[in-house]
Amino acid sequence: MTKAHLLALILARLEANLALARHAAQTAHEAATHEENIAENKYDTLGLEAAYLAAGQARRVEEIRRALSLYQNLQLRPFDAGRGIQLTALVRLVDGQDEEQTLFLGPDAAGLKVQDGDRPVMVITPHSPLGQRLLGRGEGDEIELTLAGVRQRYEVLQVS
Repeated sequence: MTKAHLLALILARLEANLALARHAAQTAHEAATHEENIAENKYDTLGLEAAYLAAGQARRVEEIRRALSLYQNLQLRPFDAGRGIQLTALVRLVDGQDEEQTLFLGPDAAGLKVQDGDRPVMVITPHSPLGQRLLGRGEGDEIELTLAGVRQRYEVLQVS
């Protein structure tokens, strides 16, 4: 998998997510402003609940739009062993249970997963605990971190 192909997959997923979020926001807005949802008394909160949902959906649209813009303007960089893992690195790790995972260190959209053939790739950011630990590392390096009280070990198998 090339990083350019991976970037295309991420952009396609973000565009699809944006379309879904826009539709959800529009539906929530229509529900919030529909005449049947006008409160008849102080205990009738259906319209208020729909308005909260519409506001949340609108925020989600903006989050995805921001992430999409960052990825559209992202400059992919080749891995430089002297600098170690940096933004746009594609990293393959193995954990203590010999489970491998492939990660892309991106500017946003943490947790987004894309599939390339039989290999899933998850986006992480430098702000995540694992992303912070990966910065500056290289192939063969071991990383330890504790999440939710559980100590986890990873070995960097490959970086591109």
